Amino acid sequence: MNLYAIFAIYILFWVISAFITLPFGIRTPDETGERLVKGQADSAPSNFRPGVVALRATLLSGLLFGLYYANYVQGWVTLDMLPGYSR
Repeated sequence: MNLYAIFAIYILFWVISAFITLPFGIRTPDETGERLVKGQADSAPSNFRPGVVALRATLLSGLLFGLYYANYVQGWVTLDMLPGYSR
């Protein structure tokens, strides 16, 4: 696997991890006791912290990519092992 493929696959894992970790820790104005601004949706987050989301996504994607790469090198699960897949 070349360096460009490693980078591209890691970015895919990072984006997926960012969407997975995005809703954790978010509070609505009803939960925090803040008043809504005119035109604001009731479900809009009042404490969104993109740095925390990026950190969580980086940690999760590092773990997932590490597992993916270890499987690529070690061959724990291959396409031939998947049921219903034939070449």
